[in-house]
Amino acid sequence: MQAVVFENYQRFPTLADVPVPEPGPDEVLLRVAGAGACHSDVSVYRHFEEGQPGAQKPPFVLGHETSGWAERLGDNVSGIDPGAAYLVYGPIGCGHCRACARGEETYCENAASLPYLAVGLGRDGGMAEYVTVPAHHLIPLGDADPVHAAPLADAGLTPYHAVKQALPHLAGGGRHALVIGLGGLGQIGVQILKALTGATVIATDLNAKARDLAERGGAVTITGGERQVEEVREITGGRGVDAAFDFVGTTGTIAAAASSMAPKGRLSVVGIAGGTHEFSFFSTPYESYVTNTYWGTVGDLWEVVDMYRAGQIRPELELFAMDDALDAYRRLEEGALAGRAVVLPDPD
Repeated sequence: MQAVVFENYQRFPTLADVPVPEPGPDEVLLRVAGAGACHSDVSVYRHFEEGQPGAQKPPFVLGHETSGWAERLGDNVSGIDPGAAYLVYGPIGCGHCRACARGEETYCENAASLPYLAVGLGRDGGMAEYVTVPAHHLIPLGDADPVHAAPLADAGLTPYHAVKQALPHLAGGGRHALVIGLGGLGQIGVQILKALTGATVIATDLNAKARDLAERGGAVTITGGERQVEEVREITGGRGVDAAFDFVGTTGTIAAAASSMAPKGRLSVVGIAGGTHEFSFFSTPYESYVTNTYWGTVGDLWEVVDMYRAGQIRPELELFAMDDALDAYRRLEEGALAGRAVVLPDPD
């Protein structure tokens, strides 16, 4: 079968023929419907070096946003219907620690000793015709379109978890939320905020097309740049926002979000661009704080699928055949995508 393979550190991936995997005990072989291309993949093959914390040892098939149909069940698997459509929860923890027991496999206490982080991050992922996944990582999609669901495994789950954690700050009238970065995660983040809160959602990005898309999703948009903090203050009557979500994560975007906060506000840094934050007692709004979130729980993904099936969230996609999968990554790196790139191993 064809697959997009990360073969070595700091090298662009290749399109290669690899064997169809066999499901082991407690696993399911999934025929892939769609696989999302994520900036995290670019970090994996462009920026990490061997031995660096977080580096995943090559080679392996990319793709941690995956949907598909159950093709074959491994030993001990029950409750999975062959032929039915499922969304894959990517993170894989030890399964035994306290975090894993809560469904927080992204925060597994034994992550450093495991051979991989997730399906598509150290373990063969969904940028292929078939992929094997742990059976308990499959969330049923029912009759919902699995192709449009694929990016929800990260681009939906990650903002959902961040927003869910911040909901107490957005409860009540007159609340404001700020979304910085309107790529795949930021766009769905706007949709989630509009569905779950009554807050005014302010969204900012340098890309005009991205801002237009966010406006169609119900956001008030401003242009990223020098005046964005001033404009946020104008929209909020000088008070600032009650919750901010930085889906970029540079030092500049973190500073802009922190400067836009109201007292007792929460800033969630979701983007992993490596930015840092400087604290000052006199410039930081009282009792506001900066935190970070990473991906989400398997329980969160069930709720994301519920929202998708209810029509509350829907990713904007650009579709690519498997033969064009590498072009999807090139365009992702160039910032030339209008929506989330999803690769279809079988365009039919």
